[in-house]
Amino acid sequence: MLEAYFPILLFILVGLVLGGVLLGLGKLVAPNRPDPDKLSPYECGFEAFEDARMKFDVRYYLVAILFILFDLEIAFLFPWAVVLPEIGFAGFAAMMVFLAILVVGFVYEWKKGALEWE
Repeated sequence: MLEAYFPILLFILVGLVLGGVLLGLGKLVAPNRPDPDKLSPYECGFEAFEDARMKFDVRYYLVAILFILFDLEIAFLFPWAVVLPEIGFAGFAAMMVFLAILVVGFVYEWKKGALEWE
């Protein structure tokens, strides 16, 4: 019964060994030139000026939610494109309605200024 899991165990072991070898090789070969700019924390393009518990502007969250929303909506296009010959015109029409709703939502957000960063 355990023989069925041997390929999985082998795959995990090869992955761990290969990962360790590549990390070790990177440590040995990579140049070590510390620089104040490299060692400083990167905070969205500007220097950190408050503690880690500072509040973000609500526009940051709005843009992030809109990105996730439209990104996930577009992800539905790939499986649809694969099965389009099988689902025929009904599937095509349903996706066009879906995309029309998506475009209307995008235009609405654009007109409301949700995509503008002041």
